[in-house]
Amino acid sequence: MNFQNTLSFARTMDQQDPLQKFRDEFLFPQQNGKPFIYLCGNSLGLQPRSAREVLGKELDNWQNLAVEGWFEGERPWMFYHQELKKLMAPIVGALPAEVCPMNTLTVNLHLLLVSFYRPQQKRFKIIMEAGAFPSDQYALESQVRFHGYDPAEAIIEVAPRAGEYTLRTADIVARIAENADELALVLFGGINYFTGQWFDMKAITEAGHAAGAVVGFDLAHAAGNVPVQLHDWDIDFACWCSYKYQNSGPGGIGGLFIHEKHFKDDSLNRFAGWWGYQESTRFKMEKGFVPEPGADGWQISCSQVMPMALYYASLQIFEAAGFMGPIRAKSKLLTAYLIYTIDQVNLAIGYQQYQVITPENENDRGTQVSIIASGNAKGVFEKLVAHNVLGDWREPNVIRLSPVPLYNSFEDVFLTGELLLKISKEIAV
Repeated sequence: MNFQNTLSFARTMDQQDPLQKFRDEFLFPQQNGKPFIYLCGNSLGLQPRSAREVLGKELDNWQNLAVEGWFEGERPWMFYHQELKKLMAPIVGALPAEVCPMNTLTVNLHLLLVSFYRPQQKRFKIIMEAGAFPSDQYALESQVRFHGYDPAEAIIEVAPRAGEYTLRTADIVARIAENADELALVLFGGINYFTGQWFDMKAITEAGHAAGAVVGFDLAHAAGNVPVQLHDWDIDFACWCSYKYQNSGPGGIGGLFIHEKHFKDDSLNRFAGWWGYQESTRFKMEKGFVPEPGADGWQISCSQVMPMALYYASLQIFEAAGFMGPIRAKSKLLTAYLIYTIDQVNLAIGYQQYQVITPENENDRGTQVSIIASGNAKGVFEKLVAHNVLGDWREPNVIRLSPVPLYNSFEDVFLTGELLLKISKEIAV
């Protein structure tokens, strides 16, 4: 598309946008009586306008039904997670039986590693991306130590080539093949939190399986952002948080995926709990764990109804929007337009004040654009916030901006570019 760096062009794009109406389904934070241009959905999504009502219904059920709310009411709490499973599955390309809302991301990652990291005397190593989000690093370090191995020996990190910021798929695949005889697990983020790179999950999975390893993904920055296909890509397991692109609120409930091919594998270890017991006989309170079929069998504690209600509010918006197809189509345009406006800023000031480190190819990125700001980078970020544009900051000099298709507009992107230009001229003076 031939973009134009004008307000009229941005407004025309918004008028033609089939998702524009969903912007009104969200509540924007304000500063000095004006709403923010909110470009921080990669960290915390906005509150759906319906969240208060949906949560209020469950608070009313608690008030009016108390313990009977588990079995009575419009959506009994006992089966509340089943309502969410049907809406979660299309977002991550899974069967409803393969997903379940539960716990939080890193708790789910640990539970999945109990089942799928099964080191043996020779085959005990894990391959992951260098610079993965710290929670993943800490989880793997602790799991490796739990099994009696040294993380320095057991964990292999694949780093970008010298002078580059993102990983090449060929390098990931080659590293997996090089360590095939010793590899137990491949664990990557779907999208790298720092650069915004969307890894070739299908190719990584195929390479991991060819090496005889199990393959899993942390989808914290991918679920609700890009159209992953967990089932069709034959990925073994995955987990994600729902409070970023899926707008479930701070500390919102996590999600878990287990491919159906593992449902009948009795050799898998798991840390069991009552809520994962076979639902039809759960209340017989018998000894001897019998798991509920599917991902539900990995549940431990009873459903977190209030966090699920907030997640449900957002999932209904995804359903109304047509799930990931329309969202992805707009995401490509919004992100490309943001990169275009940043390039226009550099052209206008006559030097490269901002370097985009997110992949240029639209198929290698989601909605996040990470830029290195030269000079007074923190000052640029602070001025953005002071003028009602809220992205987020990563040391030492990276600003992350994420135009989210459900609630951001092309006008948001244009105005952000105009503000960046103004700030850049001020800083240069």
